[in-house]
Amino acid sequence: MKNSKTVLIDKNPGRNSQTFGVARELGTSVDLIHEPSIGVVGNKGDSQCYVGVQPKVETIHQALLARIGTESDKMSMRLVQPEFTIATSDGIRNGTKEMRYSLIGREVTNDSLCEHLSASGLEGVIAVVACDKPPVGTLAAILEHNRPAVIMSDGSIRPGTDSATGEPIDIITSYQLAGSDDEGMKRRIALEACPGFGSCGGMFTYNTMQTFIGVVGMQPLHMVSPASQDDRRLTEFPDQLIDCLDNMVAKDIKPRDIVTNESIRNAIIVAMAVGGSTNVMLHAPEIARAAGYSNFSADVMSAEEFNHLSTNVVPVIVDARPFGRFSMVDIDARGGIQVFVKDLLDAGLLNGDVLTCTGETLAEQLARLDPPAPDGDVIHSVAKPYKPTGGLRVLGGNLSPEFSAVLKLAGVEGGLENNIFAGRAKVFDGEQKLLEMLDGNPDHFEDGDMIVVRYEGPVGGPGMPEMLDSTSRITALCRERGIVVGLMTDGRFSGGSVGLVIGHVGPEAAVGGPIGLIEQGDDILVDLNDNTLSCKQLEDDAVMASRKAAWDAAVAANGGTHPSVGDADTRLLNRMRCSAVSAVHGAGMHPGGQLWVNEPRKADKTGFTPSNRHR
Repeated sequence: MKNSKTVLIDKNPGRNSQTFGVARELGTSVDLIHEPSIGVVGNKGDSQCYVGVQPKVETIHQALLARIGTESDKMSMRLVQPEFTIATSDGIRNGTKEMRYSLIGREVTNDSLCEHLSASGLEGVIAVVACDKPPVGTLAAILEHNRPAVIMSDGSIRPGTDSATGEPIDIITSYQLAGSDDEGMKRRIALEACPGFGSCGGMFTYNTMQTFIGVVGMQPLHMVSPASQDDRRLTEFPDQLIDCLDNMVAKDIKPRDIVTNESIRNAIIVAMAVGGSTNVMLHAPEIARAAGYSNFSADVMSAEEFNHLSTNVVPVIVDARPFGRFSMVDIDARGGIQVFVKDLLDAGLLNGDVLTCTGETLAEQLARLDPPAPDGDVIHSVAKPYKPTGGLRVLGGNLSPEFSAVLKLAGVEGGLENNIFAGRAKVFDGEQKLLEMLDGNPDHFEDGDMIVVRYEGPVGGPGMPEMLDSTSRITALCRERGIVVGLMTDGRFSGGSVGLVIGHVGPEAAVGGPIGLIEQGDDILVDLNDNTLSCKQLEDDAVMASRKAAWDAAVAANGGTHPSVGDADTRLLNRMRCSAVSAVHGAGMHPGGQLWVNEPRKADKTGFTPSNRHR
C-alpha cells in the first residue's frame, strides 16, 4: 500500500548520493529514497541464544524487499540495511566476573538501537530478539523512539536428552551438577543439555519476558512459544510481521499506544501466573519508564497490590521448568501461551480492551487465535491451578526499606513453615567468595543458614550480576543433604534459579543499605505473612547506628567507596557505577543516577482498592 505521509524531498546531492547507493545495493527503487524508512533489527551475542537470529532477520529483510515498491499495491517506503545489537551470554558467564556485563547488555542494546532508530529516522521496524536482556533493551528503545514497530521472539532451544535415563535436560540440569565429583557425568550432561540453538527453554527470564512482551501487546501471541528451529519462524511469521507493521504504519499505531499502564499490569499478572523470573521486577519498571511512566508504584502497580494479587488472586497455571517438568516447546505443543492468556482473560484477571501490535485488542486477538482449553497437565486453568498462589512476592522489612526484595515463591523447595523462615546469617562480600567456599568447604553450610551476598548490586557489582552458579550449587547441596539453606543478595538471580532465594535487596550495600550492616550469625527472618525481610539485631537503633558509623568510616578511609565493591575497570562498568538507579526502579543507567523518563505520562488509575480490582 502507498504510505500517505508527506515527505520533504532532500535536494542535497551529498546526502542523496549515499542513499541512492544503498538503494541500488539493496535492490530497491532509487525513487523511494525520500519515503519513510523501514528495516529489521536483531539481537546478537556469543551464545546459542543468538545463532538463529541472523537467518530470521535476513528472511524478514527479503520479505520486506518483496513487499516494497512504487506500485499501488506495495509499501512505498525506503528499505534500510539490517542492524544488530550485541550482548554477552548469561549461560556462559554465570559465576565469573564477566557476568557483571549481563544486565548492562540491556542498557547497551537500548543505546545502540536508539542510535539506529533515531539517527536513521526509522518509521517502521521489525525486531527479532533473543536471550533475556537484549529484548528488554530493544523494547525500551522502541518505546523511546515511538514509531510503528513489532517484535518477534527468536524462539527457545529444544530440550536435550540424558542418554543414560532418557529424561529431558537443559542448562539448569548442567548447572546443578557443578558440585558433583563425577567428572564423566558432568561432561556428558554438558554435551547433551543444549542441542541445536535458541534461548533458554524453561520459564526462565527469556520466556518470562517473551510472554511479557506478547501480553503487553508488542509481539503476536502465537509467535512466542515455537522453538527457534521451528520452520514457521522462516516460512509463515515474516509476512505476518510485515502485515502487522504495514497496518501500524497506515494507521499510525505507535508503541506507546500499545504499551500502557493497563497492558503492563496484564503482563505482570501473567508473569505471576507462569511462576516467572524475578528479573521481571527489574525489567517491568524499565519498560514502564520507557513508556513514559515515571513512578511504577503509583502509575502501574504498587508493592501492596502486587502482593495482594500474588497471594489472593493469581495462581500458578503452568508446570514449567525450573520448578516444574516442562519447557516452552511443551507449552507450544499444547497450544502456546495464548492458551493460558485466554484462560486468565476468561477468569476476569486481565484487561482485554488493550490494543496490540496486530491492530486488535487483546481480547480480539485471542478470539481470532481461538486456542484450545488448558490440557491440565502442562497448562492448568485458573479454576484448577498447578499452584494456588502466584509465583512471585516482593518484600519490605528493615533489610528492604525500598520494598524491592523479590522472592520467587514458585521455586521454593522448603523452609517456609507457616510462611516463615528464621535463619542465621553467613555473610560474603561478593559472589566469588561464596563460590570459593562452596567449592572448597561445602560443609561450612548448615540447615537454617541464610547466606548473605552483598556488594553485587547495580552500583556495587557494578552491574548486578545474576547468581545461577551459586544458587544451583546450593540447590544441589540442599537436595543431597535434606537441608534448607537460603540466599539473599543485593544482586539478582537467573530465571533458572530455585530454592529460598531473595534478590534485589535494596538499598544495596554499596550505597549504605542495611544489607551492608549484617554481621555473621545475625538472626534473619523471612515472613510471608506480612511480606518482610528483617534482621533482628538491626531492630535496635543503637546497634544500627554503631554499625552504620563503622561502615561510613570504612568508606571514608577508602576514598569514598566501600573496599568491598567490585572493580569498575572499564568505561562501561564505571558508567554503570556512576549512573545506576536502584533495583526498585529497574537498575538501569540513567543520567546522574536519576530516573530519566521521555515524555512522562500519568496512569489512568493511580489508587489501589482490592475491592474494585479482581474481587
